[in-house]
Amino acid sequence: MALLAYGINHRTASVDLREKLAFAPERVISALNEVRQQARLQEVAILSTCNRTELYCTTEQADSGFVLNWLGQYHALPMDQITRSVYEFWNEAAVRHVMRVASGLDSMVLGEPQILGQLKSAYSVAQEANTVGPQLGRLFQHSFSAAKQIRTETGIGANPVSIAYASVKLAKRIFSDLAKTRVLLIGAGETVELLARHLAEQGVKNMLVSNRTLARANAIAEEFNGRAITLRDIPLHLASADIVISSTASPLPILGKGAVENALKVRKHAPMFMIDIAVPRDIEEEVGKLPDVYLYTVDDLQQVIDENRRQRQEAANKAEGLVDLCMSQYMDSLKVLDAVETVRNYREKLDALREAEVEKALLQIRGGGDPEEIMHRLSRSLVNKIMHAPTTQLKHAAENGRSDQIEWAQQLLGIIDPDKPD
Repeated sequence: MALLAYGINHRTASVDLREKLAFAPERVISALNEVRQQARLQEVAILSTCNRTELYCTTEQADSGFVLNWLGQYHALPMDQITRSVYEFWNEAAVRHVMRVASGLDSMVLGEPQILGQLKSAYSVAQEANTVGPQLGRLFQHSFSAAKQIRTETGIGANPVSIAYASVKLAKRIFSDLAKTRVLLIGAGETVELLARHLAEQGVKNMLVSNRTLARANAIAEEFNGRAITLRDIPLHLASADIVISSTASPLPILGKGAVENALKVRKHAPMFMIDIAVPRDIEEEVGKLPDVYLYTVDDLQQVIDENRRQRQEAANKAEGLVDLCMSQYMDSLKVLDAVETVRNYREKLDALREAEVEKALLQIRGGGDPEEIMHRLSRSLVNKIMHAPTTQLKHAAENGRSDQIEWAQQLLGIIDPDKPD
């Protein structure tokens, strides 16, 4: 049985193609059953995120063409459009790939933690669809353990490498419990939306989103149980904000020194933490000189991010070594399972022989035969039938000059002890 990992990701396919090959969550279960049947797979799971679509399969075929054909038909895309962007990994390479994905080593943002949860969800959905069995089950569980070990031993995901995440991490240095803070976000672009998400994950419940267009501010605020205000309303709410993070495309500053001074008076000089991500600046430079204001710019954050990126890459290099180790351990465990399965099959074969010979002997005894003679005949027959296959193979080995096979057979059959000195 072969293992196959097949798909596309952010490195091999454009956003347009990734969107076309994505699977809607509500259609994954039906897709799993369909691909297993049409592509002749034994087991299959589908991972579909904004940056990748991958199928993990077990198959008796050594050809991925069945998966490619199904993928094209399912998404109504021409084969050549998919072929240019897909990759495939088989057996050991597939194991290594899944472990790298689980650990965030194959992600757009190196070491990002979300992918592990997405992979666990993909496995859970495949379990619900009853399209995973023992082979994929062992692979996923081993990969989850490997990812946990890698994160624990390398700290690959410990340092933020995005502006939004770095901003929230910096805020946590100032405020030990962000859940108790009041936050004002200025702007309503992608960065502010990501900031709101990270803050919500930290337990922030009191969030204001300010934008020139109230409708866009509302769209973000509603998603995270916040409130929306216009830019004109900022002076009315500034004093209540412990944290202010601004990211707009305004050519002129949004917040001036005077507005912040007034807010500080109302706050009775309780400190304010400010991050200005915008270029050009949203917050006047002079604001940073005010007492009780901690103002950071995008340049300050970039220095942190560059250093974190370097540290994360160093962790990634160590993580790659751990992936290789975990993959080797997994492949070794499969070899042990193969040996166990071989012993089980051999025992079943011998049991079948034994039962057949015993049944034959019992019929002869019931027919009046001499029990002692019948028992001797049974034992000789069993020995001859057990010896037939190894005897045939040993003759072939001798004819072909394979003394190594003969020596190994002697060890296997217990004729010689490999640990006993000559």
